Amino acid sequence: MNVFGMGLPEMALIMVIALLVFGPKKLPEIGRSLGKAIRGFQDASKEFENQFKLEAQQIEQGLNTPTPSESEKIAPKEVATAEVATAEVATAEVATAESNNHATTSSQQS
Repeated sequence: MNVFGMGLPEMALIMVIALLVFGPKKLPEIGRSLGKAIRGFQDASKEFENQFKLEAQQIEQGLNTPTPSESEKIAPKEVATAEVATAEVATAEVATAESNNHATTSSQQS
């Protein structure tokens, strides 16, 4: 077993020193708190890794979606321009018809 570059003999020596320093009553509490701290660190690192992967996938998807070509960007403006031109022509036709109507009515009254 090799944890943090230490083998079983080194880990046993550390445990004996910890037992002598802290005593048999305090050692289980220290072990629990150390275990909780390690578990919290592992959870935080997994959460960071998952968030990193999620953002990388979102960036990849953003790069893979096709962007509208220049002709597609211009097309809506052309449609709007055509609608305005049609409205202007219709307005001009109505104005011409009204002036013709007015001229006809005026000539009939005279």
